[in-house]
Amino acid sequence: MSKIPLIPGNTGIEADLYEIRKTIYPRAVTGVFADLRVVAALITQLLYYGLPWLSWNGRQAVLFDLASRKFYIFGLVFWPQDFIFLTALLVIAALSLFLFTAVAGRLWCGYACPQTVYTEIFLWIERKIEGDRAKRVRLDASPWNARKIAIKGAKHGIWIALALWTGFTFVGYFTPIKVLASEVIRWSLGPWETFWVLFYSLATYGNAGWMREQVCKYMCPYARFQSVMFDPDTLIITYDPERGEPRGSRSKTVNPKAAGLGDCVDCSICVQVCPTGIDIRHGLQYECIGCAACIDGCNQVMDKMGYPRGLIRYSTENAMNHAYPEKNLLPHVFRPRILVYGGILSMMIIAMVVALYLRVPLRLDVMRDRATLERETNDGLIENVYQLEIMNTDEQPHTYVLSVSGIKGARLITEPSQLQVRAASTLVAAGKVQINPDDVKPGSTPIEFHLETINNPRLEASAQSSFISR
Repeated sequence: MSKIPLIPGNTGIEADLYEIRKTIYPRAVTGVFADLRVVAALITQLLYYGLPWLSWNGRQAVLFDLASRKFYIFGLVFWPQDFIFLTALLVIAALSLFLFTAVAGRLWCGYACPQTVYTEIFLWIERKIEGDRAKRVRLDASPWNARKIAIKGAKHGIWIALALWTGFTFVGYFTPIKVLASEVIRWSLGPWETFWVLFYSLATYGNAGWMREQVCKYMCPYARFQSVMFDPDTLIITYDPERGEPRGSRSKTVNPKAAGLGDCVDCSICVQVCPTGIDIRHGLQYECIGCAACIDGCNQVMDKMGYPRGLIRYSTENAMNHAYPEKNLLPHVFRPRILVYGGILSMMIIAMVVALYLRVPLRLDVMRDRATLERETNDGLIENVYQLEIMNTDEQPHTYVLSVSGIKGARLITEPSQLQVRAASTLVAAGKVQINPDDVKPGSTPIEFHLETINNPRLEASAQSSFISR
């Protein structure tokens, strides 16, 4: 811990540069938003752990084969040349983040962020082994003994096993997971696979098991720039001070109005259930991840006291300031800014879907042999030699025929005349373009190669090149 040194003669107070972290013991909570978080966790983890094991056309359904530079996503095969689709996907993700944040704050953080989801999973394991919040506090404060070592060892053992499985699954998206599993069983895992399994496992174990809220508060940049996407009509988790203050404890039989109290019984449940340890009664804070656990916790207390729910609720700054009644909340939430974001996002998604539908799973690249400008054949024609690269990005093998245009009488010769390319493969072949000297001018003449698929005229491609003559 660093401290600011005192200047000689200065009688000021010595202050810490960094606050010592206080361990947070989030209390378990039930309610609508807790159920939504469970559903979100189940969906995301079923997808994450399950997708690598799905098969499609005899191969892994989702596989990013970096070694072969092929990316399989169900029935689609992408190549490095398809980088535009990744760009579009990133733009859609960014616009979605802007839209959700402008509508209701940090929805991503509270329900779908991997840091939040794995922290919740690790906390669930911790509660099952160590007990509820009070038992965990007492266990950590107790001296080390055989019982404490056994409990802590069991917890960390399960954490490490889950983290290793998570790292293994992560690498399974880049190396076929069945091959990866067999290598693990035979203890023959390669160095890079070993590194990334252990690295991702350590990141999961460290972030979800140890650092937890520190990642959200200090490492994640989203917490810092989220404020620029908020405005007074953004739905945020708010505490109603007009209804809750002055706060104070009381029994259920006490009439709060007669006692001069608000509805807040100052039980601190909202603080105890918060995974980042903040007090929402102090207003919106950047540490809030929008998980709404405080809403569920407060509603439970309100139910026990017989008070109306909603002391802590989703609302907007303008609604809390009485700029409009809360019954008219939705028309103000879906304001022009949201409609613009939604419109742009919809157009981007539609454009990407259309582009994928119209995408021709065939590419042709042509490179003229630069070693020789031209050469003369035995029958008096002149010819240039080309390297032809045919990329079949379809899931089915195809047979292709090549032709050339741009110069009268030009003839393309390939061996064989019909080129067969396997599914999701590349074929490199040599081609000769022969021309009568009387039909071409000296110098460089542009020509175009045409690639057609036998029995499927929709699959065709073309490429530009040039013919050199002297």
